[in-house]
Amino acid sequence: MTTPAAARRARQLEERRSQIVGAARALAETEGWDAVTTRRLADAIEYSQPVLYGHFPQGRTEIVTAVALEGFEELASALAPSSDVPAASDVERVRALVTAYLDFAERHPATYDAMFLLPVLVPFASDETPAIVRAGFEAIADTLRRLDDPPADVPTTAEVFWGAVHGIVALRRAGRFPAVHQEERIETLVRLVVR
Repeated sequence: MTTPAAARRARQLEERRSQIVGAARALAETEGWDAVTTRRLADAIEYSQPVLYGHFPQGRTEIVTAVALEGFEELASALAPSSDVPAASDVERVRALVTAYLDFAERHPATYDAMFLLPVLVPFASDETPAIVRAGFEAIADTLRRLDDPPADVPTTAEVFWGAVHGIVALRRAGRFPAVHQEERIETLVRLVVR
């Protein structure tokens, strides 16, 4: 049985952990991941560096992982409604999916980097992949399954679709795609998926 003191301590530890992750995320979103150091985080949350390492023994990589996992949870929440748009056509469902993904990546560029570009301590594409990481993929696959004429191989189509949307994000952010054609890109991708 957990005592009230132990429960309070656990709650305080979780709150401090959330504070550290929130500070890392805010700093990364405003100044980039290079600015996220244990020293800067310790200053931001007004605790010592050993306190940070007490919560995140593997240091910055573990903190980046925590930010990435938060991002995956938020991305899954952003994508999930696209599969369930009432009275929507297939084109509208897939467009909602693409738009939600691109909007998330644009609003949270540093979090997106943590999710897809920086080293993290979670496995991908394996049985050990955390459920929250799989949830975004499942939101994409679920939208494809609900089409009037779904693809014959939903998992592979979902992977290719995800790769295409991620490619749009990466190429836009790198300045390789001009902003002026974003709507045309979205419509082209939608038409490639909806037959």
